[in-house]
Amino acid sequence: MNQHLSNLIRIGFLLLDLLALNTVYYGCRFFFSNYIPAELNNQYSYLWIWCNFAWIIVSWANNTYRNSDIFSFEKFSRNTMHAYGYFLALVTLYLFLNKQSDVSRLFFLSMLISFAFGLIVDRIIHLGLYHYFRNKAYITRKVVIIGYNTRAKKLAEYLEQQPIYTEILGFCEDETNIHELTHYPIISDRRNIINYSLKEQVTEIFSTISPEEDKYIYTLMNQADHACIKFRILPDLDHFIRRPVHIEYIDDMPVLSPRHEPLDDVGNRIKKRFFDIVVSSIAIIFILSWLVPILAILIKLESRGPVFFVQKRNGKDGRPFNCLKFRSMTVNRDSDSRQATKNDSRITKMGAFMRKTSLDELPQFFNVLMSDMSVVGPRPHMLKHTEEYSRLINQFMIRHFLKPGITGWAQVNGLRGETKTTEDMANRVKYDIWYLENWSLWLDTRIVFMTVFNVMKGEKNAY
Repeated sequence: MNQHLSNLIRIGFLLLDLLALNTVYYGCRFFFSNYIPAELNNQYSYLWIWCNFAWIIVSWANNTYRNSDIFSFEKFSRNTMHAYGYFLALVTLYLFLNKQSDVSRLFFLSMLISFAFGLIVDRIIHLGLYHYFRNKAYITRKVVIIGYNTRAKKLAEYLEQQPIYTEILGFCEDETNIHELTHYPIISDRRNIINYSLKEQVTEIFSTISPEEDKYIYTLMNQADHACIKFRILPDLDHFIRRPVHIEYIDDMPVLSPRHEPLDDVGNRIKKRFFDIVVSSIAIIFILSWLVPILAILIKLESRGPVFFVQKRNGKDGRPFNCLKFRSMTVNRDSDSRQATKNDSRITKMGAFMRKTSLDELPQFFNVLMSDMSVVGPRPHMLKHTEEYSRLINQFMIRHFLKPGITGWAQVNGLRGETKTTEDMANRVKYDIWYLENWSLWLDTRIVFMTVFNVMKGEKNAY
């Protein structure tokens, strides 16, 4: 689907939900106007600002308007329900922390209940608009696929899964080459395909036959340009590379690479480092400055040993570094080779609390400031585990192209803590590689917020 259209739809639904929120707020203000003293107007205005801010944050952190789900009424509604729960918690927390707030409970409840109904109405509008526009001629595209082979069949499957309706008129192939039943008609006359496309109002032609295989494809490309029909070629790269590739250009020279890495760009690396310095500095100055002495006393009172646990782990490019944590276990000889497990006898009572709330990871902000780690990135592993899994899991070492992180895309998607099987680690690697290929400053910020949400609600694998 066109990315710009997708982004426009996402922004449109966010604005529609914000419209519902603000309509509900001002409607309740008008309805309860006789019961709201003038001197409390500022309190209600602050609440209004917070409500808008809270919805933007939770819908972003929860990825409520994600591309893959926004065209599914069930998934979109489920994501909205989760976001509303977080929104409710944030607004309630605001009123709890703001001790000067004299907001009417009746006003507050009326606004929240009305907003819930407003979201339901918005989702019904979403469903109606989707079905109304789905088959409109200016959105629907008609497609012809030249060739009938594995790529052509796979392309047809992908096009069928597109959220905006794609009508596949058929495969253009010599009928003598077809030895099975096909889902779509066979158009046998390739030399007449442009006239056929004009007659049937085809908008795009996909060719799975390259010009090197059939020189007539060049002629069809020129004819399609004159007929204002988009012509696209799907090159067959399977004979020398069997994975998705990213195509870049050095001047007019195409270069194939196994993946797109935004952090290859120096400007992006500078942005990420600046983000790391700002976030780690804030954490150290405003949290660790007073938290370290408190936790140090509590750790020392329960068991003998150092306050901090320092362990060699693999960093960027596989280089080892000293990873800092608050000590959560009794001093033991297995710390560099054995993962923590559920009900691990080595974990102290204070350690169990710190691990459950992720407080034990906070000293790693010093690692971030020293540039050994990043706030967001693949979690670093013990040297022994890196050595083992690099032999067992294909592409495992790719995650070391980046600095390791305090939190990461795999962790906020439930893949944290103990890896009981090789498959668990393989799944974590998939998420780490996805992060590598899709990095952005906004993604880092979102992962940070998602981490905070996950810590607040608790995680079953945090032990």
